Amino acid sequence: MRAMSSVEPWVGTWRPHKPKGPIAALYGSPGPKYALPGLTGVSKHDPTKYKAPTFSFGARHSSKIESSPGPSYLIPSNITKVGRDGAPAFSLHSRPKEPKFFQPPGPGKYSPELAGKSIFRSAPAHSLSGRNKEVSKMKTPGPASYSLPPVLGHTTVATSAAPTYSFCGRSKNGSFHEDLKKTPGPAAYKAVDPGIYREKPPQFSMTGRNFPPSETTKKPGPGAHYPEMVTATRAKPPSFSFGLRHSEFIAPLIIQD
Repeated sequence: MRAMSSVEPWVGTWRPHKPKGPIAALYGSPGPKYALPGLTGVSKHDPTKYKAPTFSFGARHSSKIESSPGPSYLIPSNITKVGRDGAPAFSLHSRPKEPKFFQPPGPGKYSPELAGKSIFRSAPAHSLSGRNKEVSKMKTPGPASYSLPPVLGHTTVATSAAPTYSFCGRSKNGSFHEDLKKTPGPAAYKAVDPGIYREKPPQFSMTGRNFPPSETTKKPGPGAHYPEMVTATRAKPPSFSFGLRHSEFIAPLIIQD
């Protein structure tokens, strides 16, 4: 009994150990791969559960509030509820320039002879100006850039085209210089088996010659028979085989009908 108990039941160097990480096959649920939403906090809260009201702490504002008239405004000491208090004060400015005398235009400032174009009809007048630089950069197509559609051939567009014919090379098939040696002869065709379209005759095959057993024929000896393996005339005892060790995490075979 002591000798039997000292023998370890494990084969090889493998020993059971605690897994280093979670194994999905150990869990009946999808496992740690899927995380349920939490029930605390504002973000990522479980939508199926009741959510209590939440309040946030605002950021600290600057001490200077521009929207209200607080202590940031410095009121001068000479300002009272009835106005400014104190002696009258005067400011010093530079001496202003003396205004020029008004000089209206005289009779010589007018040109009544040039008023004819505004009152009477006049011929058109054109002025000559310098060439614009942007015009020189514009490359417009000239008259030679356009081409009229052709009027000859079979690809005319605006006119009707006459029938056209093309010249092709001479074919060697059926011509007078065709090489007739390349044509198949009578031996190139396989004769049809008469058994296909007529009554098929009986066929016989030839086998090797058979000899009756004699004294020189090799016969099985007593060692060639295994009477202990005969199970046709008696009951067969149960037999067991040693299979491979399968993992407990292996997935079952599912066959879809």
